Formats: sequence, C-alpha cells, structure tokens
Amino acid sequence: MIRVVSRKMAALIVPVTILTAAAICLPRLSALASPWKELLPYIPLPAISAGLLLSLHFRRGRVFLALLLLAAFHWASHSRLPGVAPDIHAQNTFGLLAILFPINITLFMFMRERGVMTVAGRIRLAFLAFQAGMAALLLHFHGGGVAAFVGGDMRLAFLPGGFVLSLPVLLVLALSIPIATMRLAVSLSPVNSALLGAMVAATAVCGWQTTPDLPMLFISAAALTLTLGVLQDTHDMAFRDDLTGLPSRRALNEQLMDMRRRYVIAMLDVDHFKNFNDAYGHDVGDQVLKMVARKIHDVKGGGKPYRYGGEEFTIIFPRCRLDEAIPHLEEVRKAIAAYQLVLRDNSRPETSRLGKRQRGSGEGETVSVTISIGVAESNDRSIPAEVLKEADQALYRAKRKGRDILSK
Repeated sequence: MIRVVSRKMAALIVPVTILTAAAICLPRLSALASPWKELLPYIPLPAISAGLLLSLHFRRGRVFLALLLLAAFHWASHSRLPGVAPDIHAQNTFGLLAILFPINITLFMFMRERGVMTVAGRIRLAFLAFQAGMAALLLHFHGGGVAAFVGGDMRLAFLPGGFVLSLPVLLVLALSIPIATMRLAVSLSPVNSALLGAMVAATAVCGWQTTPDLPMLFISAAALTLTLGVLQDTHDMAFRDDLTGLPSRRALNEQLMDMRRRYVIAMLDVDHFKNFNDAYGHDVGDQVLKMVARKIHDVKGGGKPYRYGGEEFTIIFPRCRLDEAIPHLEEVRKAIAAYQLVLRDNSRPETSRLGKRQRGSGEGETVSVTISIGVAESNDRSIPAEVLKEADQALYRAKRKGRDILSK
C-alpha cells in the first residue's frame, strides 16, 4: 500500500516543484543583469516548442493540444504586459482564452489518450480549430460585446499582490479547478497532474497579469510541467506493466544491475494458467493475473515485485537471507490459493467499487488459482543473472513436485 501511494504521489512532485520554484524565483528576476534580463521574454517559445515536439514524438495528444492552447495564451498575454502597446483585439482574445483554457484542460483530463495524428487526434484538433473559428467570428463581429463580457475585473482581497480576475473567468475557474482536482484524485497520472499544474500556472497569469516577469515565468513553468509530464508518462509505460501495474521486466533488469552482495530472488508462476485461459477465456485470464499481481504487490519483508512475462512474476528481497524471505513468500502463496475470484459476467458491474460490494456475497461463479514458487539466494560471488536462473530452476522443481508449493 505504501508503495502504491508513493508511486502515485510522485506524479505530483514535478508540477508542485516547478510552480514552487517559479514563485521563489519571481522576485529575484529583477536583480538579473541586463543581457540576461533581455532574454527572459523569449523563454516561453522554446519551452512550448520543445514540449510540442516531444508530445508529437511520443504521441501524447492531450499534452499537444494543451501546449497549442498555451502558445495562444502566451501570445495574447504578451499584449497585456506593461510597456507593450495596447492591442484591443489581443486583449479580447486573452479574455476569451482565459475562459477557454481551463475548460479545455478539464476536458482533456477526462479524455483517454488517443495520439496526435490518429483519427481521434485529428477530431480533437478540429474541435480546437472550431473554437478558434468561433472566437474569431465573435471578435470580428461582436468585439464590443466580447470586451464587455470579459471585462469588469474583480479584485480578490484575500490573495496577495493585487490578484484580479474578470467575473466570467472567476466562475469558470471556480468550477474547473475543483472538477480537475477531483479527476486527478480518481485518475492520478503524470499527464493529468501536468495538465492541472498548467491550469494553476495559467490562473496565476490571469490574476497577476500586470506583475513584471510573472506571465513569462509561469507560462514557461506550465510548458516545462507539461513536457516533463510527457517524459514521466513515457517512462512509466516503458518500465511498468500496463495490465498489472507492476514494474516490468525492463525495470527488473535495471534493478538486477544494481544488486548488492546479499539478496534473494523468487520466481512465481500461476499454475495451469494455459488450461485456465482455454476454459474461461483471456478476459478472465487477465482478471486472474491482476488479482495475483495485487497479492504479490502486498508482499512483506521489503520484497520488490515485478511482472516477468506471461503468467510469471519475480520478487526481489534486497539485503535479505533465504530463511527471512520464505515466510513472506509462503504468506503470498496461501493468500492467492485462498482467494475466491468472482468471474465477470453480464450481471456483474464493470466498476471496481460496485464489484467490491459483490465480493464475498456468493453471487456469480467463483474460481481460485494457485502459484508455484522457486527461490534462490545470492552469495558473495554470485551475479544476479545466475541467481535468477537458480530461482527459475527451483520453480521448475516446484512444478514437478505437484505445484502450489515453494521450492528452493
């Protein structure tokens, strides 16, 4: 449980750190030497461009769309800076974007990832283009009405530094931020966390738009947050198994390269899994693998679980002796054997919350599975690949002895 919370909370670290760093750096920017100071207004463009290229390369359509919105937001916010000649058209555009940005970011957080140049990705691009077209028509034919709608600034006295928002923007943010926060709590991921971070940064730009250097700094922070969200999400996909949520074999190989002298490796395999798949189908087989992964994930004694491949799993116990690891492995084996898995059917709810209510109620067909375990211990001259092979050989001995046992 602690590992799950730690892994999920790690998704929040990047946006919180970047936004905090931006707030700390803001008052110090005025002390920069003149040549460096002159470069500050140009920082957002390369930051946004780098994010667009990375999100396009890694096919992260939601971030790509968010960065397109951020680029338009940056252009419009520049017209509101002190010392810049006033442009009513750009100011009205900024007012509309201040409304559209949080609405779209909230929608993106509820969308599934569908890439950039896929059919779904092109439809989403067309959706943004439609918004841009409607905004252009409003600005062209009803510019005065738009100015009246997005005007009427309200000062929020409980926030420092003269935080000012128009009433429509305030109402949109009052709805969007809580909804996006609740969505993040339900579906915590690096991309969702980055999207909410970008919304918070944009809120700061809207509220403190006349503060020197703040729009530039926080738009850059939003772009950096989105870019790192893409990298975090891609890393998770490469090193985490999509079905079970456990670290993948690639993560296991990375861990094996960093092992100390004393450790234990266990190989675990679901018994008769092929026959089970043939009898009940692959969907039920996936249910079994996810259930087994949950039980393995809860292993005690400092064990680190991985999905090795197929129906095989691996647990590493760093700085542990064989006799110390065996009781924890036996506990996992018995927990899996005792678990009654309720099979999904047309009458079983698809949501996990409703599914949990039915567990143990006796409704629906139940099945149980067992696992076999092979375990091996390192010595001072062992290399991890050899210990892994010994654990695999012990697993085969457990299979030959009748399964649902641990062999060493």
